[in-house]
Amino acid sequence: MTVSNHRSPCTMCLMNRRNFLKTGCTAGAVGLVAGPQHLLAAATRDKVKIRILYSLHDVVQPQPDWPYSGFDFAPVMERITSELTKRCPGFEFVTAMAKGPEEAKAVLESDQTAGIDGYLVYQLNCWNRVVQTIVESGKPVLYADFQYGGSGGFLVYTAEFLRKPSPNLAFVASSDLEDLTEAVRCFALVKQGGSPADFSAAVTQKRISRTPAPGNLSCLADPLKTLSPDECVQRLKQSRILAVRDETAKTAEPIFGIPLEYIPFAEVNEAWKSADRDASREVAERWKKNAAEVIEVSDETLATSAAMYLGMKEVLKKHEANAITINCLGGFYGGHIHAYPCLGFHELNNEGLIGGCECDIRSAATMVMITALTQGRPGYISDPVIDTAKRQIIYAHCVASNKVFGPQGPTNPFSIMTHSEDRQGASVRSILPLGYMTTTLEIEPARQEILFHQGKAVANDPDDRACRTKLAVEPVGDLEKLFTLWDQWGWHRVTAYGDLKEPVYALADHIGWKVVEEA
Repeated sequence: MTVSNHRSPCTMCLMNRRNFLKTGCTAGAVGLVAGPQHLLAAATRDKVKIRILYSLHDVVQPQPDWPYSGFDFAPVMERITSELTKRCPGFEFVTAMAKGPEEAKAVLESDQTAGIDGYLVYQLNCWNRVVQTIVESGKPVLYADFQYGGSGGFLVYTAEFLRKPSPNLAFVASSDLEDLTEAVRCFALVKQGGSPADFSAAVTQKRISRTPAPGNLSCLADPLKTLSPDECVQRLKQSRILAVRDETAKTAEPIFGIPLEYIPFAEVNEAWKSADRDASREVAERWKKNAAEVIEVSDETLATSAAMYLGMKEVLKKHEANAITINCLGGFYGGHIHAYPCLGFHELNNEGLIGGCECDIRSAATMVMITALTQGRPGYISDPVIDTAKRQIIYAHCVASNKVFGPQGPTNPFSIMTHSEDRQGASVRSILPLGYMTTTLEIEPARQEILFHQGKAVANDPDDRACRTKLAVEPVGDLEKLFTLWDQWGWHRVTAYGDLKEPVYALADHIGWKVVEEA
């Protein structure tokens, strides 16, 4: 009897699927439990036994995070388990969940006498540290990304593993379930006497061979006039970033030559409260009129968001600054601010100013540099996702301009939606132009480096999971290399339209910095 002939492991568990997932149900066991024990042993002794360990907060997500609060993972886990059972005859799958290292360690301890041949660790939420414990077992480990769910942790943790090689670990980052299936089948090598390192090498070969070859990377014409390096440096010195991290007010050391000042939540909140309500309603009506659609966002929320935009403008004017970056999640959840700044950032970026997410000062400085260098084009800060099935990197965030060629350039369609992670407030899904070359950057002052890659814009992904705007590009260069630097640079990247390779290299040479090409 083969696993592929069995019923789905959850056929008998539908009335209590959460208990099934928490306790772990042996894939294929439903059709066998009624038989004599010696028949069960005979049927399973030659199977490759894999523990699927789902790394997540809970079955129903209890907090704001990717994919979003309230997301039900049960159907996702059921589908993965049942599909692998059907597609991998000769395999037996058992499941468990873990939130972090302690639960992962408990799984390893319970598996000591379970005859487990290897582990599939599925990163369903971003930052749960589960795979690190499982790798220490020495058994072959396949690490998989649930895209738009676990992608941040997956990229950072995978880069850590690649930097300090773990010979028993392999990874897969694909929207195609067959790519996962092909990787899982490589566990059979270990059952046949191969080493965990043989397994890892086989998965790597499969991943590379199944990644599509580069497509047509010729792009639409996009004439772009940039500043000289010296002019750009002068423009940076004339800029100012306001950082709103907590209730601290202080002047900090410049970053990338840009003056930096911390201001408190209270100042931004007071400016929001003082914003003219009639003017706020006028801005809100303009947004509503210009948007392709407004989805689950009330007029009141739009007006509140417009007041935040006007408040930020006043704060920028007061401090003679052209950039502001706010710890939006901490401020909103902590009750320090009462409207998301997403739509306000969208409007600022359309105007040639800078609105940066999450008080990420380094990314905000990168945005200032891009806007200065290109004489007005906005940077788009994002949380990227890599999909080998499509040979794409997808830049996802809830803030994006819809004037990617600068304030005087054409507009592209956008929708107003709730902020994705908690389904509150108002944010933007920008349907960004396709066919153009994009340049993605990040600065690191401590190392005097500028991270760099490019890609052709090929799609806008409408997936409801994770952040609202999702621009997919086909990278120029080596997709495999794109997996290697996330632990050193963090998750954020800043993308701009245009071929900025020559001016970025010229600027780096002028200031004595190094350009690091990550693809």
